Formats: sequence, structure tokens, C-alpha cells
Amino acid sequence: METQSCVEVSNEWGIVAARQAGRDLARKVGFGSVDQARITTAISELARNIYLYAERGEIRLEVVETPTNRGIIKGIRIIASDEGPGIPDIRQVMVDGFSTSSGLGAGLPGVKRLMDEFTIDSDVEVGTTIMSTKWVR
Repeated sequence: METQSCVEVSNEWGIVAARQAGRDLARKVGFGSVDQARITTAISELARNIYLYAERGEIRLEVVETPTNRGIIKGIRIIASDEGPGIPDIRQVMVDGFSTSSGLGAGLPGVKRLMDEFTIDSDVEVGTTIMSTKWVR
């Protein structure tokens, strides 16, 4: 099984390709259809943000594993990165309903809710990296 992929996002086709790669990998890892949809939605939102605000970047998908008291569980890590303008106020963009576009997307708070782990690292005029992980339950 392919354990990682990287999709360049510089147009709407990049968003579509990232969504499809995420859905395929989620299915192979063993996620059910509901979690496949959650992962695909998170990827769509992250890729859309790259396209709208940074113009180009990438979505990397990785299969990850972690030991638990029930054994080893698998998951998918999404790493969205760009060299765009950065996010000047991360707290503000993490407020539900905040939007700098007229879109009706779930936004970054929605991505955080859909996934199990979520971190943002952003520097103004340097770029943004968002990492989120979903674990098979």
C-alpha cells in the first residue's frame, strides 16, 4: 500500500486531486465511509485555503501509526503547506463564522472538529503549515 502522497495545489484541479488522493488513502487505511467523508472535507477546506490565499502550495498525505493500550492504530496525517502571506491572527481565524472570503466552507474550526489532532504554524510573509491527523477508531 502506498503510504504517502503529495499533491500540488495551484488551481481547482489540484483541490480535486487532493480530495481524491485523500479518499483513496483513507479507504486503503480502513476508514469507514463517514470518516472518509470527514477526511475528504478537511482536505477540501485546506486545499481551497491554499488556492484562495496563497495561490499555490501542497497537500501531503501520510499513513501514520501509534501504539495504544489496544495495540497499534493507523491514521492519516494531512499536511497543508504554502509560502503565502501567512495568517496574522490565528485566534481570529479559529473563531466559528469568521471568513475573509464570501465562502460558506467549514473554515479552519471545521477542519479542527473533523479531525482528531490539529496544529497551525504560520508566519506573516513566510507561509503556513497546518497539520491534522485522523485515527481509525
